[in-house]
Order: sequence, then structure tokens, then C-alpha cells
Amino acid sequence: MSRDQSLAETISGGYELDWEDDFSGPRLDRSRWLPYYLPQWSSRELSAARYRLETGRLELLIEHRQPPWCPQLDGETRVSSLQTGVFAGPVGSGVGQHRFRREALVREAQRTARLYTPRYGLFALRARLPDEPNVMAALWMIGYEDQPERSAEICVCEVFGREVEPDHAIVGVGVHPFGDATIEDDFAKVRLAIDVRELHEYAAEWAPGHVQFFVDGRPVRRVEQSPAYPMQFMLGIYEFGPQSDGRDYPKRFVVESFRAYRPAFTSAAAPEAARTAATDPSSKRSDP
Repeated sequence: MSRDQSLAETISGGYELDWEDDFSGPRLDRSRWLPYYLPQWSSRELSAARYRLETGRLELLIEHRQPPWCPQLDGETRVSSLQTGVFAGPVGSGVGQHRFRREALVREAQRTARLYTPRYGLFALRARLPDEPNVMAALWMIGYEDQPERSAEICVCEVFGREVEPDHAIVGVGVHPFGDATIEDDFAKVRLAIDVRELHEYAAEWAPGHVQFFVDGRPVRRVEQSPAYPMQFMLGIYEFGPQSDGRDYPKRFVVESFRAYRPAFTSAAAPEAARTAATDPSSKRSDP
């Protein structure tokens, strides 16, 4: 693939739509999204997302007086995030996805769920990002971590409000290894002449051997490595430090659509494509 191909050309060159959510229904699609943030390290009560569906869009919210999601380990950080899977060991163990601190132990048991855990594909988010200085919004992919080394991260987009101006913004993209020794840290903050408070599309093509990142259909960065195992999505808004008075709440991360394309490989020798089928009964529950 040449580096100047547009997103549309990339899609037409070898991908087909696998799943699309335009958030037009009356309720969140719980067959795909879990409205909790890494609940194993905290609890479903504390990590529950605040959100609402408004005429074809999802608003992820940080509300006034919303409690921190994991005060023992992450201080005053508040999160409203959706994720497409959950895996953790028994209470008291250190087994679980995205163990962000060595001290983290499973505090609440979770039933395993694989709602959407693809291996390779092309993924696109249309969203408006917040600009408050102590807020960050992001779309990440993390390894499902059914094996500890399957733990790398693909950051499709990450924007801190303090790095947003009307005529430009700094958008973080790249990969982080965490516990995956086959991945080297390759992350960059790209300065783009866009107003992220308006609607834009952020996308990543995850293929064997590389990940390419797009904004509004234009390639903005490429890394020459990629994880080779199933990953899940993390879509969220974060607020750091103490809250101000209630006049500026809620903080909003407005998402208009998420699209997932699977590779349309024709060769039998091509890598395994598309999403991993959900075989655990919990992945089919209406309230996982």
C-alpha cells in the first residue's frame, strides 16, 4: 500500500464492512459495548460510564461530582468509557487486561466477555473531542490478554484538551508494547490543522506488519509493526485532578459513528482475518 492512499482507497482495496454503530437506537447496543472501564481493578459501580444517546449520537460524559473510577490506584481520575470485551482472573490476582499499576489486583470478579475482538482490520471513528484543559478523549485498542504477553495497545487517536486550539490540535497515534516483547514503543503526537471540537474522522488500518493512521481520510502516520492477536476497543473520556464548580459540567465526548471493516483476503495463505467469534455465553447476554 502506498503511503498517499486515502482511507476510501484503502477500504476499496481490500476491506468489507463488518460492523457499524451510528447510535441511532434508543439504547446502547450491549451486545457490543460494555459501559464500564477496566472494572476488574475497581468495580462496575465505580467504573460505570455516564452517557446518553441523542438523536443518532453517543455522548460520553463526565458529570459534576462523579466519583473517581479507582481512587486507590488512580487518584482523582474520572472516566466514562465503553469497551468491547473483558477478561480477568480471580479476586486477589494480578491477572487482567491493562494492568496499569503493579499494585493492581482484581477487586471484583468479572464474567469473561468477547463482544468484539478482531484480529486485523480497518476502524473509523467520527467524533467531536473536548477542549477542557484537564480532559482527554481517546479511542484505543488493547490486547484481550487471555495470554499475558498479548497486551499491546494501538492508539487510534488520543487528544488532551490542553493541546487543542481553534486552528490546530495535537493528536496522539501509535503503538505501545506494555507486556508484549515483540512490540517497540512507537507513539507520536501529530500536529494537525483541524478544530477537533468539530466533527472529524479518526481511523487506523491494522494489518500484519504495520498500522497506518488516518484523519479525515488522509494518512498522518504509519508504524512498521503490529500486534498479531485479538484486541478489543476502549472508547472514553477522562478527567484528571480536582473538579471545578458545577457550571462547566458535564464534559462531553460526542461520537457520531464507529465503523469496523474486516480484511477481505482472497488468498488461503493470508493471515486469519476479521473478528473473533464470541463463544462465551456471557457475550450474548443483554446485560453482560
